[in-house]
Amino acid sequence: MTLFTALFSHYRRHPLQLAALALMILVATTLWSGVRQLTEQARTSLAQSEQVMAGRQQVVRVDGAGLTVGDFAVLRRAGVCVMPWLEVPRPDAVGLVIGIDPLAAHCFGEGGAPFGTPGGSRPARLDGKPFVDIAEAARLARQLPAAETPPALMLIAADDTLAAALPSGYRLASVSTGPDTGELGESFLLNLDALGILVLLITVLLLRSVYRLGIVQRRDSFVLLQRFGVPLARLRRLLILEILVLSALCIGPGLWAGGWLAQSLGQGFGQSLQGLFDAPLYASPGHWGEPALIMMTVVLLACLADFLVPVRRSHAPRLRSYPLAGGLLVTGLVLALLGPSLVLLFVAVAMVFAGVGLLAPLLIQWLAERAASMASDPLRRWRHRELAVMARQLALPVVALQFTLAMVLAVQALVTTFEDTFDRWLGQRLAAELYVPVPSGQPAEPAARWLAAQPGLQQGGAWHRVIRGRARVAVGDKAARPVDLLAFAPVSSLVSDWDLLATDGNPWEALARQDAVLVNEQLARRLGVGIGDRLALEIAGSPLALPVAGIYADYGRPAAEVLVSGALLPAGFEAEFESISITPGGLSREALVGGLKQVWQVPELTLRDNAEIRALAGGVFDQTFLLTRAMSILTLVLAAIALLIMGWVFFTGRAWYFRLLATWGLSRREVAAQLTRLSVGLTVSVALLALPLGIWLTWVLVHRINPLAFGWSLPMAVYPGFWVELIGLSLLIGLGIALLMGRQLRAGAALPVSASSLTGGER
Repeated sequence: MTLFTALFSHYRRHPLQLAALALMILVATTLWSGVRQLTEQARTSLAQSEQVMAGRQQVVRVDGAGLTVGDFAVLRRAGVCVMPWLEVPRPDAVGLVIGIDPLAAHCFGEGGAPFGTPGGSRPARLDGKPFVDIAEAARLARQLPAAETPPALMLIAADDTLAAALPSGYRLASVSTGPDTGELGESFLLNLDALGILVLLITVLLLRSVYRLGIVQRRDSFVLLQRFGVPLARLRRLLILEILVLSALCIGPGLWAGGWLAQSLGQGFGQSLQGLFDAPLYASPGHWGEPALIMMTVVLLACLADFLVPVRRSHAPRLRSYPLAGGLLVTGLVLALLGPSLVLLFVAVAMVFAGVGLLAPLLIQWLAERAASMASDPLRRWRHRELAVMARQLALPVVALQFTLAMVLAVQALVTTFEDTFDRWLGQRLAAELYVPVPSGQPAEPAARWLAAQPGLQQGGAWHRVIRGRARVAVGDKAARPVDLLAFAPVSSLVSDWDLLATDGNPWEALARQDAVLVNEQLARRLGVGIGDRLALEIAGSPLALPVAGIYADYGRPAAEVLVSGALLPAGFEAEFESISITPGGLSREALVGGLKQVWQVPELTLRDNAEIRALAGGVFDQTFLLTRAMSILTLVLAAIALLIMGWVFFTGRAWYFRLLATWGLSRREVAAQLTRLSVGLTVSVALLALPLGIWLTWVLVHRINPLAFGWSLPMAVYPGFWVELIGLSLLIGLGIALLMGRQLRAGAALPVSASSLTGGER
């Protein structure tokens, strides 16, 4: 205990170092574990949404009314194998729970599990979260606030259920879980994983900077203890124990805070997941063992790397870095331009970052030395030489800040571009004032005839039917593949303002004349389709061959789609969904609703205001990128703190040399001015070097990763105003380092030691 007390006495003299270490471990654990918990929960939810409900069918009422327990009883008495399925938000608003009836599920197969794997293998059981007994789910549903929409009951049918076996008044329908998310969901989650890894990287730099400062300051006490007979191996074991104790005291609260962070962001994140991928955020239990072990390993490696890996004491110029960095950079750029897959593209990005990371400190050093050789003023020459030394000694935090600035710049450009593009695209898709879904089981033709006969619609109004279904498409000698089919009947002025990515002449007139089709960007990329190419369509068994007159953007959907005139649909075509988009013009809303009710003979009619839908979609989109933006900003703050602390460490170790400036005749204010120029020069240089990397990363995101992962691209846009903000932030970091150094210079004299002395310090 006496030996441990002697070692730990360093932190009694420097309590801020201990507080900085503890705070960094706590904050880093909170950020990383919170993001990791949300990401894993979302990944599990996507997998369950795709696997559990894939290919399922449900029983619905023909009249479109909601299902009740009475409907379940009628179907089971008729011998139809159905199971109730009730999704209810958790009371804490984080995730969903699913209520099922295990007894009702028994008719699905072995063990009462209806969702078995194909090929007769053992079915997966519906045990544990998010599945609960339906009585428990119903109890939670009764506790929902009155303003919240009550959950709807679904009756899931067995795979072998036939439509002919259903009683009158019921029909089979697919369980819609949205389009296949595929790489769209994985790429969405990959961004969060990358941010989490970056948080760990910045954590390593932060911890290492502060801990190395402490090691340098404790070096003489280590030597003294060795002279008193304490073996070096025992000292190292005690240092490891010291870090383990500190980590154990900080990681636990950090994991708790991370869980609280995930719970706080869970509601908005769940809405984003539901809005983007139609996959609910299922509730899942937290696992603390693995995150705690990972953070403990990160802390030990960051603080004790010098004990594990022998350190070279030479600072000879790293001439071999130039060809290595250049080779990585050129190879990565070529691979990013030509790589055919996401995996190769991510490898290319890693190679470019590695090459830039090796070149950036060398470039700053070379530029500083060139400027020093050309300067005639001794102080300017000294300042440039000192900047070259800083570039070498602070290589890791300099590169980390450069990477973070580049990433934040690219994410900001991507999100801002997407927001602008999405808002404009959504405005075009929701050009009509009203949206009316056709009631289930009702034909749309009578309503279309009624609308065409209304004189009020001719006074500034417009309308068209929107018909969705499935078709098969082939191009050239390629095999036909299923695609989504979208049809307009008629082709109204509400769609003529769409921004098309490629067109020839007037595609909407050709579409209205039934002489051509339009395709979305996803189909054009997958099949290599261009303007004028002929598509071989098969719609409800009827062949059709028409040229492509335009390619339109279809953001947020990975599915390929063909747009045709509704007049081309054969009589046997079965629409999966129909709606009517209407701008009433001179027709009052009351007359419109009353007329459609009379045509369809329904007591109630769903009438949605597209302005409200647009606002709701915009809100979902904002929630989607809330976490990404928050993590980008927090990571930038961590990177700034890393360079701030590392700069402080560097200046602290060289304070004795800086005081020589006063010995040579400079006043204290002049010395502070020189140090301010030095620190600001370093941080602004880092920001300027980050700009081209951030612009290139933006191009990769919008023109390479988006098309490969999502099937669509975004317009390339840059925002110089944000560049100014990043440079201003770098300026503030440099001023912060100068202020810390000014405080250090006002302290008493210190020996000329530095953290760099562990690797052979330089003067």
